[in-house]
Amino acid sequence: MLITPAIHPVILPVPADARDLSPQRRVRFLSRHAREALRRSAERLQVELGPLEKDPRGAPLPFRGYFWSVTHKPEYVGGVLAPSPVGMDLEKIRPCSEALFRQTASEEEWALAGRSGREQLFFRYWTAKEAVLKTGGEGIKDLSRCRVRKVIDDTHLIVEYSGAAWPVEQIFFDGHVASAAGQAVRVEWALPT
Repeated sequence: MLITPAIHPVILPVPADARDLSPQRRVRFLSRHAREALRRSAERLQVELGPLEKDPRGAPLPFRGYFWSVTHKPEYVGGVLAPSPVGMDLEKIRPCSEALFRQTASEEEWALAGRSGREQLFFRYWTAKEAVLKTGGEGIKDLSRCRVRKVIDDTHLIVEYSGAAWPVEQIFFDGHVASAAGQAVRVEWALPT
Protein backbone atom coordinates (compact mmCIF):
# COMPACT_ATOMS: atom_id res chain seq x y z
CA MET A 1 0.00 0.00 0.00
CA LEU A 2 1.38 3.40 -1.02
CA ILE A 3 1.13 6.04 1.72
CA THR A 4 0.82 9.63 0.54
CA PRO A 5 2.97 11.93 2.68
CA ALA A 6 1.18 14.70 4.56
CA ILE A 7 2.08 18.35 4.67
CA HIS A 8 0.86 20.58 7.46
CA PRO A 9 0.18 24.18 6.47
CA VAL A 10 -0.14 26.20 9.67
CA ILE A 11 -2.16 29.43 9.87
CA LEU A 12 -1.73 31.78 12.83
CA PRO A 13 -3.73 34.89 13.72
CA VAL A 14 -1.90 38.21 13.88
CA PRO A 15 -2.25 39.73 17.37
CA ALA A 16 -4.35 42.90 17.36
CA ASP A 17 -1.52 45.01 18.82
CA ALA A 18 0.76 44.08 15.89
CA ARG A 19 -1.70 45.74 13.51
CA ASP A 20 -0.88 49.07 15.18
CA LEU A 21 2.85 48.90 14.45
CA SER A 22 4.45 51.26 11.95
CA PRO A 23 4.45 49.80 8.41
CA GLN A 24 8.14 48.85 8.55
CA ARG A 25 7.90 47.23 11.99
CA ARG A 26 4.65 45.48 11.01
CA VAL A 27 6.32 43.87 7.95
CA ARG A 28 9.20 42.61 10.11
CA PHE A 29 6.76 41.27 12.70
CA LEU A 30 4.60 39.54 10.07
CA SER A 31 7.70 37.93 8.53
CA ARG A 32 8.83 36.58 11.93
CA HIS A 33 5.30 35.42 12.76
CA ALA A 34 5.02 33.59 9.41
CA ARG A 35 8.31 31.84 10.21
CA GLU A 36 6.76 30.76 13.52
CA ALA A 37 3.93 29.17 11.50
CA LEU A 38 6.61 27.49 9.37
CA ARG A 39 8.39 26.23 12.52
CA ARG A 40 5.12 24.70 13.71
CA SER A 41 4.60 23.06 10.30
CA ALA A 42 8.12 21.59 10.55
CA GLU A 43 7.39 20.37 14.07
CA ARG A 44 4.38 18.44 12.76
CA LEU A 45 6.73 16.74 10.24
CA GLN A 46 9.21 16.12 13.07
CA VAL A 47 11.83 18.17 11.24
CA GLU A 48 14.08 20.79 12.79
CA LEU A 49 14.19 23.93 10.68
CA GLY A 50 17.49 24.58 8.97
CA PRO A 51 18.71 27.89 7.61
CA LEU A 52 15.89 29.79 5.90
CA GLU A 53 17.73 31.41 3.03
CA LYS A 54 16.49 32.97 -0.19
CA ASP A 55 17.98 33.29 -3.64
CA PRO A 56 18.74 36.71 -5.20
CA ARG A 57 15.13 36.91 -6.49
CA GLY A 58 13.81 36.38 -2.96
CA ALA A 59 12.62 32.80 -3.56
CA PRO A 60 13.01 30.37 -0.62
CA LEU A 61 15.93 27.96 -0.98
CA PRO A 62 15.44 24.34 0.17
CA PHE A 63 17.44 23.10 3.14
CA ARG A 64 18.43 19.45 3.71
CA GLY A 65 15.91 18.40 1.03
CA TYR A 66 12.97 20.34 2.49
CA PHE A 67 11.05 23.05 0.69
CA TRP A 68 9.19 25.87 2.41
CA SER A 69 6.71 28.63 1.77
CA VAL A 70 5.33 31.45 3.92
CA THR A 71 2.59 34.02 3.46
CA HIS A 72 1.43 36.96 5.52
CA LYS A 73 -1.51 39.30 5.51
CA PRO A 74 -2.74 41.87 8.06
CA GLU A 75 -4.92 39.39 10.00
CA TYR A 76 -3.25 35.99 9.43
CA VAL A 77 0.09 34.43 8.51
CA GLY A 78 0.91 30.96 7.26
CA GLY A 79 3.80 28.61 6.71
CA VAL A 80 4.35 25.13 5.30
CA LEU A 81 7.30 22.73 5.02
CA ALA A 82 7.42 19.76 2.63
CA PRO A 83 9.84 17.17 1.23
CA SER A 84 9.02 18.37 -2.31
CA PRO A 85 8.29 21.78 -3.88
CA VAL A 86 5.42 23.48 -2.06
CA GLY A 87 3.64 26.81 -2.16
CA MET A 88 1.12 28.54 0.09
CA ASP A 89 -0.89 31.73 -0.16
CA LEU A 90 -3.79 33.29 1.71
CA GLU A 91 -6.05 36.28 1.14
CA LYS A 92 -9.02 37.97 2.70
CA ILE A 93 -12.09 37.69 0.47
CA ARG A 94 -13.16 41.20 -0.56
CA PRO A 95 -14.40 43.04 -3.66
CA CYS A 96 -11.96 43.27 -6.58
CA SER A 97 -11.85 45.42 -9.68
CA GLU A 98 -13.17 44.22 -13.01
CA ALA A 99 -9.72 44.73 -14.57
CA LEU A 100 -8.00 42.52 -11.99
CA PHE A 101 -10.75 39.92 -12.38
CA ARG A 102 -10.11 39.78 -16.16
CA GLN A 103 -6.31 39.66 -15.70
CA THR A 104 -6.40 36.78 -13.25
CA ALA A 105 -8.13 34.18 -15.41
CA SER A 106 -9.63 33.65 -18.85
CA GLU A 107 -13.35 33.29 -19.59
CA GLU A 108 -12.76 29.54 -20.03
CA GLU A 109 -11.22 29.32 -16.56
CA TRP A 110 -14.05 31.28 -14.93
CA ALA A 111 -16.59 29.00 -16.64
CA LEU A 112 -15.11 25.93 -14.90
CA ALA A 113 -16.52 27.01 -11.55
CA GLY A 114 -20.17 27.37 -12.46
CA ARG A 115 -22.15 29.65 -10.17
CA SER A 116 -19.62 30.36 -7.42
CA GLY A 117 -19.71 33.79 -5.80
CA ARG A 118 -17.58 36.28 -7.71
CA GLU A 119 -15.26 37.49 -4.90
CA GLN A 120 -14.83 34.03 -3.40
CA LEU A 121 -14.03 32.55 -6.81
CA PHE A 122 -11.59 35.36 -7.62
CA PHE A 123 -9.59 34.73 -4.44
CA ARG A 124 -9.81 30.95 -4.89
CA TYR A 125 -8.12 31.31 -8.28
CA TRP A 126 -5.71 34.04 -7.14
CA THR A 127 -4.41 32.11 -4.11
CA ALA A 128 -4.25 28.82 -6.06
CA LYS A 129 -2.17 30.38 -8.82
CA GLU A 130 0.02 32.25 -6.33
CA ALA A 131 0.65 29.01 -4.37
CA VAL A 132 1.61 27.19 -7.58
CA LEU A 133 3.96 30.01 -8.61
CA LYS A 134 5.64 29.79 -5.19
CA THR A 135 6.45 26.09 -5.77
CA GLY A 136 8.98 27.20 -8.38
CA GLY A 137 10.05 30.42 -6.71
CA GLU A 138 8.36 32.54 -9.34
CA GLY A 139 6.53 35.73 -8.66
CA ILE A 140 3.28 37.25 -9.74
CA LYS A 141 4.84 38.17 -13.11
CA ASP A 142 4.08 34.61 -14.27
CA LEU A 143 0.41 34.73 -13.24
CA SER A 144 -0.72 34.76 -16.88
CA ARG A 145 1.16 31.47 -17.47
CA CYS A 146 -0.91 29.66 -14.80
CA ARG A 147 -4.22 28.18 -15.90
CA VAL A 148 -6.95 26.63 -13.79
CA ARG A 149 -7.64 23.40 -15.67
CA LYS A 150 -10.17 21.72 -13.40
CA VAL A 151 -12.33 22.67 -10.44
CA ILE A 152 -12.74 19.38 -8.61
CA ASP A 153 -14.95 20.61 -5.77
CA ASP A 154 -15.29 23.54 -3.36
CA THR A 155 -11.78 23.05 -1.94
CA HIS A 156 -9.73 21.30 -4.65
CA LEU A 157 -8.62 22.34 -8.11
CA ILE A 158 -5.87 21.71 -10.63
CA VAL A 159 -3.62 24.50 -11.92
CA GLU A 160 -1.35 23.99 -14.92
CA TYR A 161 1.99 25.77 -14.93
CA SER A 162 5.13 25.13 -17.01
CA GLY A 163 3.79 21.85 -18.38
CA ALA A 164 2.88 20.40 -14.97
CA ALA A 165 -0.54 19.91 -13.39
CA TRP A 166 -0.50 21.08 -9.76
CA PRO A 167 -3.14 19.88 -7.29
CA VAL A 168 -4.22 22.70 -4.98
CA GLU A 169 -6.13 22.26 -1.75
CA GLN A 170 -7.97 25.19 -0.20
CA ILE A 171 -9.58 26.04 3.09
CA PHE A 172 -11.98 28.85 3.99
CA PHE A 173 -11.92 30.49 7.43
CA ASP A 174 -12.97 33.82 8.93
CA GLY A 175 -13.62 35.48 5.55
CA HIS A 176 -10.26 34.27 4.16
CA VAL A 177 -9.12 31.55 1.76
CA ALA A 178 -5.79 29.74 1.93
CA SER A 179 -4.29 27.55 -0.79
CA ALA A 180 -1.55 24.92 -0.59
CA ALA A 181 0.03 23.47 -3.74
CA GLY A 182 2.26 20.41 -3.91
CA GLN A 183 2.67 17.20 -5.88
CA ALA A 184 1.51 13.89 -4.41
CA VAL A 185 0.88 15.19 -0.90
CA ARG A 186 -2.00 14.98 1.52
CA VAL A 187 -2.82 18.32 3.17
CA GLU A 188 -3.64 18.49 6.87
CA TRP A 189 -4.44 22.11 7.77
CA ALA A 190 -3.66 23.58 11.19
CA LEU A 191 -5.99 26.55 11.74
CA PRO A 192 -6.15 29.05 14.57
CA THR A 193 -8.34 27.95 17.44
